[in-house]
Amino acid sequence: MGIKILVAYASKADSTSEVAKAIGKELGSAGDQVDIRPISEVKDIESYQAVVVGSAIRAGSWLGEAKNFVKRNNAFLSKIPVAYFLVCMTLSKDTPENRAAVAKYLEPIRKIVPPVDEGDFAGKMDYSKLRFFARFITKSMVKVPEGDFRNWDLIRQWAKDLYPKCFSR
Repeated sequence: MGIKILVAYASKADSTSEVAKAIGKELGSAGDQVDIRPISEVKDIESYQAVVVGSAIRAGSWLGEAKNFVKRNNAFLSKIPVAYFLVCMTLSKDTPENRAAVAKYLEPIRKIVPPVDEGDFAGKMDYSKLRFFARFITKSMVKVPEGDFRNWDLIRQWAKDLYPKCFSR
């Protein structure tokens, strides 16, 4: 019997949830039980031996519910392997400068519970999934490009590499 892993995520427009599902599927390929849940549906984490927490990025930071999840559960998370991932449109242009900027987005979370690993991934922008005001800001002021910029090979490889580093028996 393997370990029990939780992949918990906060998403606004489903891009992060799809990334979480790909990570969970890859982690589960080793035969362990992997539960993939929106953070809002996670009630108890103490039955897990490892946790992966992910969030979309808005205005340069994790969504509040993801940060609050780590804060609320920090005593338990500090005792087990924890990895973080983020999904961010800044990485639609994958440059060293953008990677350095995105790495700073996790600094407040790292201070709560240091992770064993982190994954930073480009996201998908579908304007039809945004409310009017958010769509207006995103298109006209922030100028986020519409499209799917996720690199599924990179996401799956990160999860595959994560398993032996963090969740080995």
